[in-house]
Amino acid sequence: MTIQTALSPVPATRWLPALAAPAQHAELFAPATEACGAGLALALAQDWLRSAAPDPAADTPDQRAWIWVQDKAAMRLSGCPYRPGLPAELRHRLIHVAADKPEDALFAIEEALRCRDLAFVIAEIAGNPQALSFTASRRLSLAVERHGVPLWLVRLDARRDLGSARMRWDVRSAASQRPRWNPQAPGKAAWRAELFRARSHPPGTWVLEEAAGALNLRQTQAEPLEAAAHG
Repeated sequence: MTIQTALSPVPATRWLPALAAPAQHAELFAPATEACGAGLALALAQDWLRSAAPDPAADTPDQRAWIWVQDKAAMRLSGCPYRPGLPAELRHRLIHVAADKPEDALFAIEEALRCRDLAFVIAEIAGNPQALSFTASRRLSLAVERHGVPLWLVRLDARRDLGSARMRWDVRSAASQRPRWNPQAPGKAAWRAELFRARSHPPGTWVLEEAAGALNLRQTQAEPLEAAAHG
């Protein structure tokens, strides 16, 4: 092996649904008015669980509990989880944590990440609280890497600030496709998601949707969300 080959960077792979990957700390920046952040976070968590299983057909399904943490401002903006509306395989395993302040929410998140008996953690924090500093973000990333419990942190109505999350998304709702057999029925949930920072993947923008219990890539968008918003 030559020195040039040894120092050559490893080419980043483009992110796709069902791409098997280690547990990661991800952030999703989303507007509270569209109720899209938590929906995509949950879809990504299920997608990760499916891809992490060595052989889903042969292995026992993951029955571990999972935690949803919200601070008071996030609950006021987006409401609390509606258990009957969750996927059937997850609703009975939910542990909901209602935190008064962002500091309390961050404490609950970090403690949850230390528990390997949890399948994953979803959290919602509103705005850009001082408590969610780069140092606090780094603590969450280290906890995920050390204990192997993934975290999807939804940042409601927040600006893009400094953070150590391994994947950072900007999320908006997307129009659902018209159902094939009943045009009057509600369509499948869909999201327009821009991956604007990731350690192992190049940036990109996709339209994602849930169908048949899986997260599917419906369309690849070339234009990032911020460019579209100002175009």
